[in-house]
Amino acid sequence: MDVTRFAPSPNGSLHLGHAFSAIIAHDLSRPDGRFLLRIEDIDGGRSRPELAEEFRADLAWLGLAWEEVPAQSSRVDEYEVAAATLKAMGLLYPCSCSRAEIAAASAQTGPDGPVYPGTCKATPPLPGADVAWRLDVEAALERTGPLVWHDALAGEQLARPELSGDVVLVRKDRDTPASYHLAVTLDDAADGITLVTRGADLFAATHVHRLLQELLGLPVPRWHHHALLMDTDGRKLAKRRNSPSLADRRLAGEAGAALARQLSVGQMPSGITLSASLEGQP
Repeated sequence: MDVTRFAPSPNGSLHLGHAFSAIIAHDLSRPDGRFLLRIEDIDGGRSRPELAEEFRADLAWLGLAWEEVPAQSSRVDEYEVAAATLKAMGLLYPCSCSRAEIAAASAQTGPDGPVYPGTCKATPPLPGADVAWRLDVEAALERTGPLVWHDALAGEQLARPELSGDVVLVRKDRDTPASYHLAVTLDDAADGITLVTRGADLFAATHVHRLLQELLGLPVPRWHHHALLMDTDGRKLAKRRNSPSLADRRLAGEAGAALARQLSVGQMPSGITLSASLEGQP
């Protein structure tokens, strides 16, 4: 029995890419598993609580049945405990560098852009500085040794968190108390997720999540990184590019269940294509 989840952030309306991901997760949990909805609402001032109800209406319009689990905002204490545990292990260090400073100093590009060059690991910030806390990936791997994880489409993977460098786990911005890496890893463990279903754009993040699971003694699920929906310009659908929302389609009277059936068998609406396979992913 698989437990899957759909975990949107309420910082913009859902679009077809979200629908595709939710439908895949829903269908993979059938016939006897569980499909969970988790609202990831710790994105500082960008979170809009009223969107959570819109998300529920969108999923119902698509004909999906789900169980809702606690939102991220109810789990801040758990994130703080996990960060304190990693600090006590000597695996987090403070960093005061700005994005511009990192971009100027980095000599390597990773999955999410310039890889942090370790500036503050070599020269710690002055006391009282506004800091984020980064994971010392090299020290963490020395503790865990080699790790593997399994993707349903790409097969067994050797965990390579070093590709992303020393990622931030606790942000400077106290309105966003934990990074995506820390929060989602803890959330999936707390919710009993056995099959993490998400887009291929998050494939590289899984290397980091597998390391965190090992460090914190968390269960290890399997993953399913699906293809992405692309627009006519070959770009993935995204909130920041104002991709047409599910709410607009729903309010216009489009048949949600029929759309869901199309997406579930890979029939894309006009102007939408699927991205290439996971071949070549790090």
